[in-house]
Amino acid sequence: MTKDSYDAIVVGSGPNGLAAAITMQKAGLEVLLIEAKETIGGGLRSAQFMDSGNIYDICSAIHPMALQSPFFKRLPLEQHGLTYINPPIMAAHPLDGGKAVGLFSSLEQTSGQFNTDKNAYIHLFKPLTKLWPTLISDLLAPFHIPSNPFPLIRFGKNALLSATQLAKRFQTEELKALWAGMAAHSMLPLDYMTTSAVALVLSIAGHTGGWPIPRGGSQQIANALASYFKSIGGDIETSFYVDSLKKLPTARAFLFDLGPKQLIQIAGDRFHASYRRQLGRYRYGMGVFKIDWLLDGPIPFQSEQCRKAGTVHLGNSLQEIAHAERQVWEGKHPERPFVLLAQQSLFDTTRVMGNHQIAWAYCHVPNGSTVDMTMAIEQQVERYAPGFKDQIIAKQCMNTHAYEIYNPNYIGGDINGGVMDLKQLYTRPALRWSPYGTPAKDIYICSSSTPPGGGVHGMCGYHAAKQALKKRFGIEVDF
Repeated sequence: MTKDSYDAIVVGSGPNGLAAAITMQKAGLEVLLIEAKETIGGGLRSAQFMDSGNIYDICSAIHPMALQSPFFKRLPLEQHGLTYINPPIMAAHPLDGGKAVGLFSSLEQTSGQFNTDKNAYIHLFKPLTKLWPTLISDLLAPFHIPSNPFPLIRFGKNALLSATQLAKRFQTEELKALWAGMAAHSMLPLDYMTTSAVALVLSIAGHTGGWPIPRGGSQQIANALASYFKSIGGDIETSFYVDSLKKLPTARAFLFDLGPKQLIQIAGDRFHASYRRQLGRYRYGMGVFKIDWLLDGPIPFQSEQCRKAGTVHLGNSLQEIAHAERQVWEGKHPERPFVLLAQQSLFDTTRVMGNHQIAWAYCHVPNGSTVDMTMAIEQQVERYAPGFKDQIIAKQCMNTHAYEIYNPNYIGGDINGGVMDLKQLYTRPALRWSPYGTPAKDIYICSSSTPPGGGVHGMCGYHAAKQALKKRFGIEVDF
């Protein structure tokens, strides 16, 4: 350990832990960032695929919210080695019969695919894209009364609807399918309220910034954040597993980029019984089953749009996707799961050697599932890319148990840090005036189990650090 005492200690080096540490250090404090694993990054880590020299992303792959994050935008991360690549098509969605539709950066190009739904698409998204610069800071924040509520009201009247309810405005099966693929990122049944919010945010992000791929792997986001943190004087300690506050140096504030379950284990004796009960009742959602493939060439999608997209949503129609996600929510394993596939190496050649390609895909499964979904996922890819299976050189899979070992925040394989439904959106991890504080005045939680929830944006960490600075040090910041 570098020192015996710090102003603040942050435990966990995911994007939120890094954001919290940077915020505290920029305020003039001495900050230590601690990581249990050998490498920093949490869900941002990348690694070599089976010692082949090819790079794959272990968890997160495509980063629309990293590019949108108000906090990340204020940091000179490009000076610390971070560059993004935007594919020609943000996301593609194939349908049976060989046709596909896509999310393009251009609102007009996207809407032009839908014939009778062109005006409906423009009417929904054009006003919101104009309001987005004002809207994004309010959306990526804890519950509050905005100084200008109009943009949030305009967004909310659509966002509060379920995805299936809002889809009734559309006539074409193509737009309904594209919308369903966006909404399924919510990891909720598509007839649940607020599932439209996720579809809106991801679509608007595509039209206002893109769905970028970090050059060299997602690890480069973490590396850039860590490099900046150290450049302003921060300390980082890796391979340091924290299971008790007694293991830590003294500090005036402790911020945990961990979920409620781990926080109880580490600091539960510092909390009163009612708060411990609230943390214990915290709800986790769907898990994921993930596959990475080493291929001898690009995936042979029938559709040209899919061959030009960084992300491909595999699930055919709104009805099929909604049915699959409902099955998972009810503890079942669909025969035809909704599959999220990324093909980063098509656009980032620094990741692969020779003619190889790396592809990344996962489907949702019941929390804690150990069922092998390899065949179901590969069959979905083969459905839209005949000959895909013949291209597989090697593969590696992670079920929910493996994901929780990789990152203890992923309870039961839940990569969202807990269910993000209306009930738990702003009350995560407990019902309190501030979700980041705890009954122990020196302990804060800054993980995706706090608002605004999952995603690589760092805003949970920023808001938690902002509160800790004000309450513990009398420092008010807005950077």
